[in-house]
Amino acid sequence: MPPLSRLLAAVATLALIAAACAGQQKPADDKQATSTIEELPGEGGDTGAPAADTASMMNTVNAEEGFSVKMPGQPQVQRQKVTIPAGDVATAAYSLQTPEGVIFSISTADYPEKVVAARPPEAFLNEGRDGLTNQLKGTVSNEQEITIDGYPGKSYTVSSPNGEVKARNYLVGPRLYTMLVLYNPSIGAPGADEFLGSLALVNPPPPVQRAGAAGADAGTADAGMMTETGPATEMGAADAGAAPDAGTRRRKGTK
Repeated sequence: MPPLSRLLAAVATLALIAAACAGQQKPADDKQATSTIEELPGEGGDTGAPAADTASMMNTVNAEEGFSVKMPGQPQVQRQKVTIPAGDVATAAYSLQTPEGVIFSISTADYPEKVVAARPPEAFLNEGRDGLTNQLKGTVSNEQEITIDGYPGKSYTVSSPNGEVKARNYLVGPRLYTMLVLYNPSIGAPGADEFLGSLALVNPPPPVQRAGAAGADAGTADAGMMTETGPATEMGAADAGAAPDAGTRRRKGTK
């Protein structure tokens, strides 16, 4: 398995520059992206907080970025700001490694709205998947389109020499979520499914309107999009393309 610090850096910047700069005109001064990293006191280090008996120690983590999730212990937090020609992208990664060597991580990347408006949601979801797959030098399988509160997402598995990964990406307004569990397939990953299905959004932003698509909802799934429990129309949604209610306090992802 790769060191946790390397994985954190990879997760926090998955396809970040490629996604943000795609379709953007290169500036005349050839300005390159820059970043700063904030290590929170008491939350750094490469090994993560220990988490005994993963299956029975799932705790709710309330993130200041506006979401909650269940993890088997107290995660490390790494925040980073990346400056690109289109503006700043703020990222945050919450990660930990269990005594068995299983890595749990959820990260966010907040793009400028004009960047998200210029591209379809599928582009960001695919780049999140491809960035992780390329970092691990793996192959993708079990790929499905999913949703969280009407926002589009993608679940998939990556098999690699570094281990097996169960992952999900969601595009919620201008924010890309990346959730993953990295583990040795011969050992397994107790708690992985509970973690992946536990994401709850707190006051999520309204969907981003795509450029050149008046009335289109860039942050909402197609009516035919599949969730992991079946088509969106089977979830009781009268209009799968309707924007989610930004005023709802907590809402969980599909399981």
